[in-house]
Amino acid sequence: MGELDPESEYVELAVEVFAMLADVTRVKIILALRSAEEMSVNAIADAVDKSPAAVSQHLAKLRLTRMVSTRREGTTVFYRLTDEHASELVMDAVRQAEHVVGAAPHHRGGQASA
Repeated sequence: MGELDPESEYVELAVEVFAMLADVTRVKIILALRSAEEMSVNAIADAVDKSPAAVSQHLAKLRLTRMVSTRREGTTVFYRLTDEHASELVMDAVRQAEHVVGAAPHHRGGQASA
């Protein structure tokens, strides 16, 4: 893949993706959906420890950006990831955080710093 122009029309769209992913609950929803082909709102709510109403609001935002899609079966709506790039972005960010925290010097209790 070639270099991207900083003035590319896609820069603003990329910022919108980052803004959408700059929420703990939405990141947890994406991680939960990665582990299953599809999930109901209640199953996602249980997985991320939030109310179904709160999860529904986040899913609506993710759906607007086409990161998730739905399938209805009777009265139940099932959600699945549709944007593998966003999912990979989340996984890369979590792995990076694990790496940074793992590489950070540990706090030494009781010792004064120089």
